[in-house]
Amino acid sequence: MSTRRVTHLAAATATAAALITLGAVPPAHASARHLVRPGESVQQAVDAAAPGDTVQLLPGSYQGSVLVTTSGLTIRGAGPETVITPGADDANACALAGHGICVTGAAGHRLTGVRIEALTVSGFRKNGVNASETDGMAVRAVRVQGNGQQGISQEKSTRGMLTGNEATGNGQSGIFLANTVDNEGGAIDTEGAVIRENRLEGNRIGVTVRRARDLTVERNAISGNCGGVFIVGDEGVPRAGALTISRNKVTANNKYCPPNPRLDAIQGTGILLTGAEDTLVSGNQVEGNVGGSSMSGGIVLFRSVVGVPNTRITVSGNHVSGNGPADLADRDTGADNVFTRNHCAVSEPAGHC
Repeated sequence: MSTRRVTHLAAATATAAALITLGAVPPAHASARHLVRPGESVQQAVDAAAPGDTVQLLPGSYQGSVLVTTSGLTIRGAGPETVITPGADDANACALAGHGICVTGAAGHRLTGVRIEALTVSGFRKNGVNASETDGMAVRAVRVQGNGQQGISQEKSTRGMLTGNEATGNGQSGIFLANTVDNEGGAIDTEGAVIRENRLEGNRIGVTVRRARDLTVERNAISGNCGGVFIVGDEGVPRAGALTISRNKVTANNKYCPPNPRLDAIQGTGILLTGAEDTLVSGNQVEGNVGGSSMSGGIVLFRSVVGVPNTRITVSGNHVSGNGPADLADRDTGADNVFTRNHCAVSEPAGHC
C-alpha cells in the first residue's frame, strides 16, 4: 500500500505569510491520499488516515467490512467497478454487525464531514452503508445492491447529504433515515438533511424516513419497489414532520411484500404518510402504483400503527395518475390536511382531485 502526501500551494503560501507576520505557529496537517489496490486492506488504510485524508480505491474487488471512526475522512472509489463485498475473516465491529461500511460516532461526539463516494457495496447481511451519530456526512454516487436490510442507513445524525446513489434489491429500504430503530422516542431534527437524485429500484421500500424532522426528499427516481416513499411517525414527541417531498418520480412500485405482525402487506404504494405533521408533498409525478393492500394508492395518508393521525399535511400540485385503487387517498382521521391543485382522476374520498 502506498501513501502520497499532497500539499496544496495555497495552504503553503498562507502558512508562510502567517509565519512572517505572527511568528511561528504549529503546522497544519497536510491532506494525504492513501492509495489502495485490489487485494489490499481498506481497513488498514482507514486506520492509518488522519482527518482530511482521502482513502482512494482503484477499480476492482475488496473483501471485508470497513469501520470509520475518524472525522473528515473521505473513502472514494473509481465508480461502480470498485466493489466492497463481505470477507471471510472479518472481525471488526462493522463486520460483526453485518454491515458493509460503518461510519460510527458517539452520543455527544458525532463524526463530522465524512464522505463515501463512487463505489459499490454489495451482499452484506444487514446494511450496505450504516451511519450513526454523524454530522454533515455525504454519500454520493454509491451503488448499494443486494444487502439484507437497508442499502444506505443513517440514524441519530444531522445534515446528511445522500445524493446521486443507486440502491437496488435491498431487503428493506434503499435509503433509510431515522432517529433510531433500537429505542422509543421522538423525532430527531436532522437540521436540513437531503435525499436527492437517487435511483431506488427493487427494494422493499425506496425511501423510508422514520421519526425525523427538517429534511428534504427530492428529484429521486423510485420504481419497482413494494412501496415508494414512506414517511413514518407515531406518538413520539417531537413528531415526525417539517418535511418536503418534492419533484420525485414514483412509478409502478408494485412488487409484493407480505405482511408482518405490525404491518399489512405492501404493494402498489407511491407516497405514504403516517403519523406525520407539517409536511409538504408537492410537484411529484406518481404513476402506476397499483395493489390490494390497505396502503395501496398514489399518495396516501394513513393512520400510524399506534393510531396517531397525520396533521397539517399539504398535498399540492402533484401529477398523480393510473394508481389503484385511488390516485389520492385520505384514509386517516387527521385534521387540517389539504389537497389542492393536483392532477388526478380518482380520489378517496371524492373531491380531492
